[in-house]
Amino acid sequence: MNFDKNILSLLRRSTEALEKATQTNSKDKLVITSANGYLWDSENFELIPINVINAIDLNLLKGIDHTKEILLTNTLQFSEGFPANNVLLWGARGMGKSSLVKSVHKEITKKNNSNRLILIEIYRDDIKSLPKLISHLNKYNHQFIIFCDDLSFDANETTYKSLKTVLDGGIMERTPNILFYATSNRRHLMPRSMIENENSNSISPSESAEEKISLSDRFGLWLGFYQCSQDDYLAIVNSYAKKFKLKIDNKDLCKLAIEWSVTRGSRSGRVAWQFIQDLAGKLKVKLK
Repeated sequence: MNFDKNILSLLRRSTEALEKATQTNSKDKLVITSANGYLWDSENFELIPINVINAIDLNLLKGIDHTKEILLTNTLQFSEGFPANNVLLWGARGMGKSSLVKSVHKEITKKNNSNRLILIEIYRDDIKSLPKLISHLNKYNHQFIIFCDDLSFDANETTYKSLKTVLDGGIMERTPNILFYATSNRRHLMPRSMIENENSNSISPSESAEEKISLSDRFGLWLGFYQCSQDDYLAIVNSYAKKFKLKIDNKDLCKLAIEWSVTRGSRSGRVAWQFIQDLAGKLKVKLK
């Protein structure tokens, strides 16, 4: 008797769970507010609005003028409803890859174009939910850039196959109002050792390696970032110092900036910004 009651109770709970899931799926609808930036929460199927995006002025990014112009042109074309490419920004750490994406978005949105340009950040672990996200975004008239920072894949991961299909291929038509921008320290989005291991262990090494390398080929634009020279590093420091009106002699500024980079063992835009934060604190200046 108790056994029958347990079975009936289990069946009832299962039925209720299925009904609830069906109702939830039928009501799936993304909410787009007045914000131009969002975080994608795949677990709750929700776009979390970001009212103030952490972006610096585009003219503060130094040493990457050509790269900056390419990304700005591509994004401007897209914002105006014309064809544009998915973009992979790859290379040295701290050289402004993610900052450039956010700054270009800021530069374009402040011009108040007729087409609304919305930036959506997606975490690497949520890449598998991209097809579902895109299938809902294409119902809107806005222009969307889906942005993944620090994208890479390790051995035994298969998520990259889903991304390949979304970028170019598969039965789902590529949506003209959605682009995918990604940053990575790796040119092919996976460690060289992973590709080399495939070459040495696979029955068809070249085919196996080609499958992985072809992921980066799905991006129409590759923008490389390289370690900056000392002159470029000091130019970045000086631009920040001028922007925030730090009262310090230029020779002292350069000397302190070089000393700071030596202690960090590298020169980059990130190192320059960290130096400026330290200097502004010592000078009792708030960075606004």
